[in-house]
Amino acid sequence: MNISKNWILFQKIDAVALITLNNPQKMNTLNWELLEDMEKIQAAIENDVTIKAVVIKGEGKHFSTGVNLETLKATDTQYMLRKLDWIQRVWTRWQELPVPVIAAIHGACIGGAMELVLALDIRIAADNSFFRLPEVGLGISPDMGGTTRLTKLVGPGQAKRIIMGNEEIKAEEALRIGLVEIVVPVAMLEERAMNLAKKMSEMPPMGMRWAKKGINLAAESSVTSGLLFEQAQSICCFMTEDLQEGIRAFTEKRKPVFKGK
Repeated sequence: MNISKNWILFQKIDAVALITLNNPQKMNTLNWELLEDMEKIQAAIENDVTIKAVVIKGEGKHFSTGVNLETLKATDTQYMLRKLDWIQRVWTRWQELPVPVIAAIHGACIGGAMELVLALDIRIAADNSFFRLPEVGLGISPDMGGTTRLTKLVGPGQAKRIIMGNEEIKAEEALRIGLVEIVVPVAMLEERAMNLAKKMSEMPPMGMRWAKKGINLAAESSVTSGLLFEQAQSICCFMTEDLQEGIRAFTEKRKPVFKGK
């Protein structure tokens, strides 16, 4: 895997992939080359069946302040016409991975970085974190999932307040309105995220895959569609070796050994 300038780091800790935004001198700002490297990391995760969970964090004082202004200045309508679909797909790919993806957020999480964490499965925030989507103030609107995913997560009223009012949301308010799932002291952030990822990585892979797909589907479809999906995945799971192993391990009072089969 050829990573261009180490703006993003990838390491594997047991069955957990730890991904670090690694440009702290510039507050982990995003650029198109970083997105290309992120796409390579996503492909590596998809091709490695031993990776069962992912954690994304930022190096230094902040998670990320989003796309840097120099990148925005060098971008025009024709570029976005060619590239925006791909940019959105990089963020969406985290949502579509068969394993859980957890954000460990501290300090600033702004613009495209906030849109990134909206596409992840679980958001754990340090108590010093804050969130903002400033695009409207620059004369544009969020275009990497902000208006779509934020609205689904916190509702249209809160989304309008945050996006159209250009309001900054601190950690405790983010927890209250459902923007994040967990808030912890900053010193405990990475430990909390890695512990949850490790716990999830020890679950049966087939069950985790179907659960993630089912929840994503339920957020975007009718109750009838969701229930039909539950029927299909349940029938599939009852044919797996992992289910039988889980039942045997529970009966025998031992730790199960899951194989993803």
